[in-house]
Amino acid sequence: MSLLEKDQRYILNVYNRIPLEIDYCKGSYIYDTNGNKYLDMFSGISVTNLGHSQQGIVDKIIEQSKKYTHLSNYFVSPPVINLAKMLVENTFASKVFFTNSGAESIEAAIKCARKFGKSYNNNKTKILSAINSFHGRTMGGLSITGQHKYQDAFSPLLPNVDYFKFNDIEDFENKVDNTVCAVFLEIIQGEGGIREVSSNFISKLQELSKRYNFLIVVDEIQTGIGRTGDFLASDKFGLKPHMTTLAKSIGGGLPLGALLIDQSIENVLTTGDHGSTFGGNPVCCAAGEYLVNKVLEEDFKAEIKEKSDYIINEIKKIQNKFPNIIKDIRGRGLMIGIDVSDFSHQIKDLAFKKQLLLNVTNNTVIRLLPPLNISNTDIDKFLNIFEDILLQINGKAIDSY
Repeated sequence: MSLLEKDQRYILNVYNRIPLEIDYCKGSYIYDTNGNKYLDMFSGISVTNLGHSQQGIVDKIIEQSKKYTHLSNYFVSPPVINLAKMLVENTFASKVFFTNSGAESIEAAIKCARKFGKSYNNNKTKILSAINSFHGRTMGGLSITGQHKYQDAFSPLLPNVDYFKFNDIEDFENKVDNTVCAVFLEIIQGEGGIREVSSNFISKLQELSKRYNFLIVVDEIQTGIGRTGDFLASDKFGLKPHMTTLAKSIGGGLPLGALLIDQSIENVLTTGDHGSTFGGNPVCCAAGEYLVNKVLEEDFKAEIKEKSDYIINEIKKIQNKFPNIIKDIRGRGLMIGIDVSDFSHQIKDLAFKKQLLLNVTNNTVIRLLPPLNISNTDIDKFLNIFEDILLQINGKAIDSY
């Protein structure tokens, strides 16, 4: 029985597995047991931001593991404190709550928002989020995810949640009133097809937050920690939310999440209100400390933006050759979406045959989430393979016509 067959036999089949048996991973590449190497352009869905098996992270994991791998949250731990300090000193936050995942960060934010609202009025419990948003698969995260395809099989969900059209100021204003305790927002919708919020919407959000006294909660689980070229994607707008959720890349490949909390609400959750057995694991935080320190380097962030400009400009050149395939190019930093309409899965499958791993989101969008330190050589390799694939598809389209 092969490893993939054993996976089907023993693991709950909720994942659409890529048919590879992995031997090891290094940098921007995944190596299978047959000796083939695949260029990985989605980094574990924006998790391995410094590439696979980055030596500095591996060293930190080993160093901390030799001391201890776990302490209960009855004890303080240097790597946990150090990582929290870095996050506080480089963001709007005054306090950090560590979790194991993005979904858990969202759950913590929902609890904090509901308690905040009820401290004013028992009816101030409504949460708003955007249509086409994605905030996780737990019942709380699912409840504020604005996509029926994820929700319908699991209803009824949390009550008192409503959804507004992304970037539609008029629709948003019509949904806001004094019963709203929080608005959850992705700066760039990831599962929604790489769509960025507008500066006008951010301005209106801040204005209404002050008028109706609701919390602004920004979901940066995918966009945070350098993915967009800024440490947080919200930095571009000068936005200082009340809470920001983080996860994915923050643990350097290990399971770690965080909830950043503004000083104005740092006392909403008190002793006993919330907790986590494994949240803030010292090994994960040691890896995260190394990662965050690297991403905070100004030269590193500048390189992300340079690589982003280059990739987007080159894809635009390819779009000029194949306008019938590439409909739109969206994104910021190394979070780029190429809308290829109905060709998305065909492109993904052909890429796999050419040992290039691509991810599709929102059914029509090729989502690029390469390591932030991907080499220029590997960027060009991706671009060459991608153009070859479109040439192949276009030739078939012409022949069939």
